[in-house]
Amino acid sequence: MSNIPLPLSGSCRCGRVAIRVSKPPLITSVCHCRACQKMSSSAYSLTAVVPADGFEVTRGEPVIGGLHGPDSHHWFCGHCMTWMFTRAEAMDWFVNVRPTMLDDAGWFRPYMETYTSTRLPFSETGALESFAEFPDFDAYEGLMARYAKWAG
Repeated sequence: MSNIPLPLSGSCRCGRVAIRVSKPPLITSVCHCRACQKMSSSAYSLTAVVPADGFEVTRGEPVIGGLHGPDSHHWFCGHCMTWMFTRAEAMDWFVNVRPTMLDDAGWFRPYMETYTSTRLPFSETGALESFAEFPDFDAYEGLMARYAKWAG
């Protein structure tokens, strides 16, 4: 995998909400769950799990949309309704950034894929590790270590 050209800037489709990523991802992923399929209007969603202190909104005010639960929130541009990132309230040390919001997404490669139990038959991602659902929470430390080695 090639080096990530940090910092990375990006925005929603209309440009009213802008973001910046200044630290490399802890892991990259594809999710095939039905909720992500519906949210992304695609076969899966893409995620770069970024340390919270390496992520910032630099312009605009994102709004909560999609997932409104007590544990996690999806954040969107309130104008164009682009899904930009997700925050898990109980795990405030990371942000799940949609890498396609970044001006340069050419570096992105998914390391793992989740919810392959609902993967569409034609969907191939090239991910190195696959899970029928989400991995157990205690598996993430090992996954992130293997990702770091793979990502260089």
